[in-house]
Amino acid sequence: MKEMIEILARALVDEPELVSVNEVGGMHTSILALTVAKADIGKVVGKQGRTADALRTLLNAVSAKEKKRTLLEIVD
Repeated sequence: MKEMIEILARALVDEPELVSVNEVGGMHTSILALTVAKADIGKVVGKQGRTADALRTLLNAVSAKEKKRTLLEIVD
């Protein structure tokens, strides 16, 4: 899941080398912290948060197959 978010985020931004995803995991819940360049935050969030919502939807679909809950946080 971490790799999927990293690949999708790198495709969206202008500076893909600055994309990093850190995972803080528990037994049933994981938190993915997505960090991008300051200039690229708007591209990852999208208009009214639609791109971020789409990333979260994909993440929920993949994590449901593994019977886990995964949260995505976009770090400023």
